[in-house]
Amino acid sequence: MKKIKKILVANRGEIALRAIRTIKEMGKTAVVVYSTADKDAEYLKFADLAICIGGVKSNESYLNIPSIMAAVEISGCDAVFPGYGFLSENQNFVEICKYHNVTFIGPSVELMATMSDKSKAKEVMKKAGVPVILGSEGAIKDVEQAKELASKIGYPVIVKASAGGGGRGMRIVESEKYIENAFLSAGSEAVNAFGDGTLYMEKYIKNPRHIEVQVIADKHGNAIHLGERDCSLQRRHQKLIEESPATILDDKTREKLLKTAVKATKAIGYENAGTFEFLVDSDKNFYFMEMNTRLQVEHTVSEMVSGVDIIELMIRVAEGEKLPPQSDIELKGHAIECRITAEDPEKFIPSPGKITKWITPGGRNVRIDSHAYCNYVVSPHYDSMIGKLIIWGEDRQRAIAKMKESLNEFKVEGIKTTIAFHKKMMKNVDFVRNDFDTNYLG
Repeated sequence: MKKIKKILVANRGEIALRAIRTIKEMGKTAVVVYSTADKDAEYLKFADLAICIGGVKSNESYLNIPSIMAAVEISGCDAVFPGYGFLSENQNFVEICKYHNVTFIGPSVELMATMSDKSKAKEVMKKAGVPVILGSEGAIKDVEQAKELASKIGYPVIVKASAGGGGRGMRIVESEKYIENAFLSAGSEAVNAFGDGTLYMEKYIKNPRHIEVQVIADKHGNAIHLGERDCSLQRRHQKLIEESPATILDDKTREKLLKTAVKATKAIGYENAGTFEFLVDSDKNFYFMEMNTRLQVEHTVSEMVSGVDIIELMIRVAEGEKLPPQSDIELKGHAIECRITAEDPEKFIPSPGKITKWITPGGRNVRIDSHAYCNYVVSPHYDSMIGKLIIWGEDRQRAIAKMKESLNEFKVEGIKTTIAFHKKMMKNVDFVRNDFDTNYLG
């Protein structure tokens, strides 16, 4: 078993700070990289070493593999933690790390390649006995095949980019007269967003809930789950509020879902942290949607209900340690996360600029994951998320009540944020009674 001594955090913002904390708590050396846009970020001071890797644009810095590998060499790091976004699922980066004998804290490139291609992942899941949505057997070649398949499956259908994410390269088609336009526009968007226009098709499930399972597996064939998360409250396929557990599930369905995710993890020989995402219909049938082969933004709610530091487990697994047995994981209470972004809360238009007031809530079971502070300048060059407010309560009702009070205490001025939106949602009748789906906000 090879102990990791020095870890380079190949990311920025709140997840970089989140990783630095765990790395240092474990007694390891934390190295962080930054772009010229982030040179004054306060969190850089908490790392043992900070290295500038390029200009303000992502492709000049956080997506610049040669610069990041140069930082690894200069600092003498023996491992890289990718976080989410940027290079977290970049197969070339994983290969390069392996070539230079640097531990990538995540899954192997082979598994990443299989599960990142949604059409291939679906076939793998079918073989593993996981329920999947009726759809194409792999990629769709052309418009004619799309029309033929849609007619066979039955409308409505959804056309998706195989290399997609975040709602891009995705079109819902209600009838045959729209299929050609949907196929061509989705393919074009996929090429522009991902450099890959490959598409596949599925039966569209109306009014589903989006439920995902956090799994982690070690190098010894062991796999465990840390419960499930309800990520149904979305706007244009972007998650806004996440919860754990998913209280719409009855105990029998929950047990079946969690066992299915662990079974699938073992079946594909997965290693490290990952998330299985499912759609759950009105009859509580669940269907595999995709697997994220990285840490998720919403990992925090799983940590709150399980008491487990997921990044610490990821590092220990990368070192070759065995996971604790599932029986050691006790899930209790209810956690909610609100993503706080620098956006207009009505139109969700980015609102970069200088924060002139920053007062965060506190108290028992209140957690803030953020790199922002008073006088921090929110850059227009990166994702607009400036923090996450996560709370824990004995049950969903108590969690919502605590979130309401925490949001009232959260004061940010100088820029617009989505705090106002979250305040409204905590009072929203449908949200409070748990009566919504992925289409609720459009």
